[in-house]
Amino acid sequence: MIPTKVHSVIDYVYGILLIVAPFLIRFEAIPAATWILVLAGAGALLYSLLTDYELGYFKLIPMRIHLALDVIAGAFLAVSPWLFGFADQIWWPHVVAGAISIIVPLLTSRQSGSN
Repeated sequence: MIPTKVHSVIDYVYGILLIVAPFLIRFEAIPAATWILVLAGAGALLYSLLTDYELGYFKLIPMRIHLALDVIAGAFLAVSPWLFGFADQIWWPHVVAGAISIIVPLLTSRQSGSN
């Protein structure tokens, strides 16, 4: 199992990577593909700040809800290239990010060490 403290570090790194990925991988010219990752990254950072775990700042969201949000966001990211019609241009970053966002919560402890 991944401890919540490790998960919290992963969250912030993951959120930042989602935001910069379109520019690092060079697909920023595809607006839908770019904005979906940027908004997903910003959302991940926001709800990480609100989560009741070691690196959460406001501690308003229980860990179980945070993990559910991760899985929902991951499923959305994984299907977004087909939902928004850019799969013929780029799809793999969204599918990989989505898979990570589904797998990591499934392997994470449900109880925060900050409780």
